[in-house]
Amino acid sequence: MTEVVYKNVLVAEDSSVIQNLLKKILLFENCKITSAKDGQTALNKFEDGEFDLVIMDFNLPAISGFEAIQKIRSLKTKKGKVPIIGISGNAKNLPTSAFFEAGVNDYMQKPLDYDKLIELVKKYTGDSE
Repeated sequence: MTEVVYKNVLVAEDSSVIQNLLKKILLFENCKITSAKDGQTALNKFEDGEFDLVIMDFNLPAISGFEAIQKIRSLKTKKGKVPIIGISGNAKNLPTSAFFEAGVNDYMQKPLDYDKLIELVKKYTGDSE
C-alpha cells in the first residue's frame, strides 16, 4: 500500500467562502491546509511552519498580500524561495508585471478557475502527472 504524501499549503484569503472552497478542493489533491484571514497572521503562520506552497490574496487586512509576499521573499533562507500563487479580484486593474515584481511565481484573478488552480498547485508542488 502506498503512503500518501501530503503537501503543506498556506492559504491567505480573507473571504471565508473562498477559503472553504480552496480547503475542499485542495484536500482532494492531498494538501494539508493552514489558513489565515489577514496578511500578518499569514506571515506568523509562515514563520512558524514549513510549507510547500503559499496561496496569497493580494488584498488582505492588517498587511496586504503584496507586503506579506515581499517579506517572505526577503528571507535569505530556503523558506524565502517557497512557490507563491497570488490571487486577486483586482487583477484587471494592475499590470501583470506588478504581481511578478511582488514576488509571486504565478497569479490568478477572481473568480478563480479551480481547474487551473489545481494545475498550478501540481506544478509547484512537484505533483504533475
